[in-house]
Amino acid sequence: MVTAAAVCVALGATATGSSGGAATGERSAEQLLDDAYRTMRSLTSVTIDGDTDTVPTDGERMTSRLTTDLKSTCRYKSSWESGAVLEQIRIEETDYVRLNRAYLDEWSGQDTPSAAEQKLWIKKPSSESVRGDGLSDCTWSFTAFGKVKKSDPTTVDGRRAIALVVTDAKVEGGTYTFHIATEGEPYLLKVTYRGPDFRTTTTFSGFDKPLDVDPPAKDRLLDLGGIDG
Repeated sequence: MVTAAAVCVALGATATGSSGGAATGERSAEQLLDDAYRTMRSLTSVTIDGDTDTVPTDGERMTSRLTTDLKSTCRYKSSWESGAVLEQIRIEETDYVRLNRAYLDEWSGQDTPSAAEQKLWIKKPSSESVRGDGLSDCTWSFTAFGKVKKSDPTTVDGRRAIALVVTDAKVEGGTYTFHIATEGEPYLLKVTYRGPDFRTTTTFSGFDKPLDVDPPAKDRLLDLGGIDG
């Protein structure tokens, strides 16, 4: 499996902003990325889809989807080619987590009752989540890094965009390409990473859409934390 930590390294770069009306061609690569960073940070909701594959390509592929308010409420799902699936709903101070049998078998050290598999969701305080457990904290790092330069105009799902190539001395042999909308708000539409060990594609959509994140039905819960509600 591609580890959660490895995915975070590749996906930790993201963006936010507002172009202020200046034409894309008149703005530097740094200004364009800055615009995107500000725009993304101001969102009330967004959906982030990730696709990660190891290199060589016979490694196991991982896909994920995060719908989030970028603060404390989100729905997250990650899946592997092995059939392992992790699902999570976080609503402020409460996590609901569901792991299937393939996930439990593949990731040793999970102290999870087998009854929770597939049908039941584990309910516990979100404060019990720790780095590396595979769960999302609903946030996303829209932070500038590395050296950026303009590339070619492009499209993402039919939307016009500009590609910006980012390299960072801390990421040896890896290159990021940011695709930023050039029509309407300068949303970050897609980020790709190509490196010696793995490759990722991250797409962003559902900007400021109503956030539809509800807890599981009570008859589907296994409460491990004694939380009311």
